[in-house]
Amino acid sequence: MTREAYPSDVTDDEWAFIAPYLTLMREDAPQRDHDLREVFNGLRWIVRTGSQWRMMPHDLPPWYTAYQQGRRWIDAGVFEDMVHDLRALLRLAKGKKEQPTAAIFDGRTMQSTPESGERAGYDGHKKKKGSKIHMAVDTLGLLLAIHVTPANEQERAQVKELAEHVQAATGDSVAVAFVDQGYTGEQPQQAAQAAGMQLIVVKLPEAKKGFVLLPKRWVVERSFAWTARFRRLARDFERTPEVLRGLHFIAFAILMLQSFIKTIAQVISYKLSPLTICQEWTSALSWGKFAG
Repeated sequence: MTREAYPSDVTDDEWAFIAPYLTLMREDAPQRDHDLREVFNGLRWIVRTGSQWRMMPHDLPPWYTAYQQGRRWIDAGVFEDMVHDLRALLRLAKGKKEQPTAAIFDGRTMQSTPESGERAGYDGHKKKKGSKIHMAVDTLGLLLAIHVTPANEQERAQVKELAEHVQAATGDSVAVAFVDQGYTGEQPQQAAQAAGMQLIVVKLPEAKKGFVLLPKRWVVERSFAWTARFRRLARDFERTPEVLRGLHFIAFAILMLQSFIKTIAQVISYKLSPLTICQEWTSALSWGKFAG
């Protein structure tokens, strides 16, 4: 690479881990006009900065190359595979089982833009027009599944879709999902049970008013806060829900990969014990240091 590096560029150690996921064709394939790593750097730059595709810097590959290759990666599910593998590694480092037995569900409304306005819905509770991100994470806050709908769709109506995605990603290991009071009712309970899990509604204490940190439920709120630090995910700029969903997986892949590489570096440089590594890794996840 002859250009000056951007803060969003992938490091050598990160690239060594993710290159096998992204190589959908041979490096010397005749139809490949641009270095694959630089194409990925362009995609990371867009997700981090939130810029328009056509405003990508000239020292990166053309915007349409990064966009088209990004769509191929998203359609092939490479970022989902990456996130699921990294989640397993993070959990093992923590001393947990490779696959979780509990999940946390929640939804977040993203304000629409002219690009996404045609598929937007109006969230009467948030008084906002846009898309709703239905997210499932494990108890460490690591991504399990995402489902995108118009903002007027209620959380309880998406339990079936989200639960099925979670079980597909974990091999039917999740037995319990913690949710807020927006998921109350017989229908979401039945949908969860059909997928082999039980919904546990974490209720707000009756005597409390204003913001209250609820047990278990705060984990998914923190995960949403991590993604909000990627400017492309501050609003819904995408024309299709598939791309919006894929960009969330890219964001989590970036966050989790940084934590993974940091831990490996500690093992090599300082010869720390496995227990120390687990403690350091957990603190990074809990405080969101790697999301800066």
